[in-house]
Amino acid sequence: MTTEQNIQTVKNFFAAIGRGDREALLALVAEDIEWIIPGRDWPLAGTHRGHAGLVNLLETASRSLETSTEPHEFIAQEDRVLVAGVATGKVRATNKLFVDDWVFAITIRHGKLASIREYVDTQALAFAANGDAGVTSEPGDMGAAQRAS
Repeated sequence: MTTEQNIQTVKNFFAAIGRGDREALLALVAEDIEWIIPGRDWPLAGTHRGHAGLVNLLETASRSLETSTEPHEFIAQEDRVLVAGVATGKVRATNKLFVDDWVFAITIRHGKLASIREYVDTQALAFAANGDAGVTSEPGDMGAAQRAS
């Protein structure tokens, strides 16, 4: 596949996430997908493998968060696509809002997403998950969580 086709595949993936279209998501990812979210003490952190792991991750996210994800930039070279964006929402358990600037490093294999490594603002999410008050940030405001601590 071309670099442009890989970018379109990733855009289709994010569009399916936005629609909550599980069937389309599974059609866009490899059977042996590996989705890594670094961190600990966070329900979404860990390595999620295969379609079953992806479904479990999505169900956990749906139970834990109300969120809207906006990819803003796609940077690609051959089978690798980096996506920068922002997620806004709230943690259901605390009802606290968050703004999460993120980057996904995605590898495409045979036209499907084969691996995702997700880099998120773990501090902003931790503050929201722990119910800490006073954290507000705007997309691109990289210092909001640090100022609140």
